[in-house]
Amino acid sequence: MLGVERRQRVMEMLTRDGRVYVGKLAEAFHVTEETVRRDLEKLEQKKLLHRSYGGAVLAEATSEDLSFVRRSGQNQESKLRIADAAHPLIHEGDTIMVDSSTTCQMLLSRLVKKANITVITNSVRLMYDFRSSDFRMICTGGNFRASSCSLTGPAATRMLAGYHADYTIISCKALDLAKGLMESNESESEVKEVMMRQARSVILLADHSKFDKTALVHFGDISALSYLAADREPSEEWKRFLDEHDVKLLV
Repeated sequence: MLGVERRQRVMEMLTRDGRVYVGKLAEAFHVTEETVRRDLEKLEQKKLLHRSYGGAVLAEATSEDLSFVRRSGQNQESKLRIADAAHPLIHEGDTIMVDSSTTCQMLLSRLVKKANITVITNSVRLMYDFRSSDFRMICTGGNFRASSCSLTGPAATRMLAGYHADYTIISCKALDLAKGLMESNESESEVKEVMMRQARSVILLADHSKFDKTALVHFGDISALSYLAADREPSEEWKRFLDEHDVKLLV
């Protein structure tokens, strides 16, 4: 098992249990305790956990891989504002790629009255929620992730690579001026990375809690975005950065 895979497993265990222990991790991964300590140190440097005596505890919720149901109930007003800011970009006849985020779910609810929109997604939940809409829905194959109701892995990314969209619409767990766009899960990151390559324009949906935070896996640069839809005005530093990289801010 590679180090990055091992550290991802550590974060999954932390998200589930809230605490991990060096000895048990060494036994589970068949590595030395010193190797585990180095892994925990790297994750702590990314502010994903706090080391404690004999193990580590999860840092604050910015990097948690929360279930779809739990996420859908969080920051509802912020998601509504973001959806209201972004939906005018999408027109009748457009093809869009959307990820499995609950903010994308909110955006799609704003688009149901627009005709002839094709939606390409890796989200099983979105397929179900909009099964009675007039969207033309296309779902990837792939490995099912119950926590996010999404499909990931090589089958998902291969299928996405065969399509081209007017817009890719994604969210993220964190974004940082230096570190770019980040997610808490490697397989979801791979899907988002491919989606970004396959569209004419990329729209990021991000509420204020995501800014200047860090998550486990980098999946893209902010300069690759066309638009950033947020629920409130970011700092002047962020505004300058977005302007310098030709990313249009939507609030």
